[in-house]
Amino acid sequence: MSNALHRDLARLVERVEREDGPRAAADPYRQRFHLMPPVGWLNDPNGLCRCGEWYHVFYQYGPFDAAGGVKHWGHYRSRDLLQWEKLPVMLYPDEPWDVHGVYSGSALVEDGVMYLYYTGNVKQAGDYDYITAGRGHNTALAVSRDGVSVQSDELLLTNADYPAGLTCHVRDPKVWQQDGMYYMVLGARTLDDRGEILVFESADKRRWRHRNTLTTPEKFGYMWECPDLFGLEGLSFLVCSPQGVDRQGDRYQNIYSSGYFPLHGDFRGEYMLGGFTELDCGFDFYAPQSFEDRGRRLMIGWMGMPDAEYQNPTVESGWQHCLTVPCEISRDGTRLLRYPVPELEKLRQERVAPENAKVFDLEYSPQGAGKLVIRESLVVEWEGNRITLSFQSGDAGRTMRRACVEREVEHLRILADASSAEVFVNRGERVLSTRYYPAPEARGIAFTGAGEAALWAMGALEIQ
Repeated sequence: MSNALHRDLARLVERVEREDGPRAAADPYRQRFHLMPPVGWLNDPNGLCRCGEWYHVFYQYGPFDAAGGVKHWGHYRSRDLLQWEKLPVMLYPDEPWDVHGVYSGSALVEDGVMYLYYTGNVKQAGDYDYITAGRGHNTALAVSRDGVSVQSDELLLTNADYPAGLTCHVRDPKVWQQDGMYYMVLGARTLDDRGEILVFESADKRRWRHRNTLTTPEKFGYMWECPDLFGLEGLSFLVCSPQGVDRQGDRYQNIYSSGYFPLHGDFRGEYMLGGFTELDCGFDFYAPQSFEDRGRRLMIGWMGMPDAEYQNPTVESGWQHCLTVPCEISRDGTRLLRYPVPELEKLRQERVAPENAKVFDLEYSPQGAGKLVIRESLVVEWEGNRITLSFQSGDAGRTMRRACVEREVEHLRILADASSAEVFVNRGERVLSTRYYPAPEARGIAFTGAGEAALWAMGALEIQ
């Protein structure tokens, strides 16, 4: 790596966090139990893993610009998903192959060593469209033996090493070990604007060959970002974030979607993708990534949306976006359920009356149709098998989102933070996540309809 550039960038990040951090920390919309950037911009979760006794969460981090900027890998770690340590930036844009951004990727852990695979972004100067020409999306590998710093960084693949017929947009490696080999999936966009997933294979973690390509018979969007492929109880699932899928009623309501295909057969050979199901039907959810944790599969997503028409008011305080709470993924036939990890229940404090609720965890079993108004701002409404998110105030440009469950709404769990709400319907059959911005002093939940409720105030994550 370029030691001089690395040191300069490290000093700049340290300075901006020290100087701008107090302004960001004073914002009333700072979250209490969601991970967020100390300053600047956050987007995709990266490199999620458990290494020894530590959980590691990396994230796309633009420390110098709350509206975006050149991406680094920010870093948190925890032993219990509740007490977190903010560590120095792990990956900087300090190499020729990533000089315009360390883009998304994943972690492979072996014998206590973290192998961090990522996309290095390069934009050439000139009159390019940066889709078919002028852009390098390079696959690189950084190795960390202590989980805190990088001991080596190397370029593995350039656009010339990917299959023919693709645009420059090939990115977001997810790597795992299976059957004595290593596999990598990469999101791709073809020259005729079809999304697909490239499968690569390696015997040594460094030399990769193209093994297969996964896609649908009919075009389904022009780019499949942030792929993740894993098995649950004998069935494989391909998770990705397709761009360019047209809205169909209550489906694909956001500019971009995130969800999964059941994958039947062998991802390395003959296969068939089942129907695509969204993982979240709210306003703010994208680029989820999962990892194995001692027999369970955990997932975290970005509580944001690229290229959205709205902008969060926190930009004025020098920061933007957060991650979702960690959720456990379980299988129900060919369907995935997503529900908060049990560890979060340790943040529950005293029971509170609805009129005093502000940052809370609500479990509610409705009896028939009903409505909740949260902090005079966010409206959650349901009837039969349909649930709706809308706003009385504090929407910051958001409007309405709808979703349906299989039968009827029988159980709701709502995790409401200072500026977000995650609504889990029927224990994870559907999830609707959104940022919202009520008046800072606003509190209370107004109930319409019958049902049984349990309501707790929520404590904060401990972040050092």
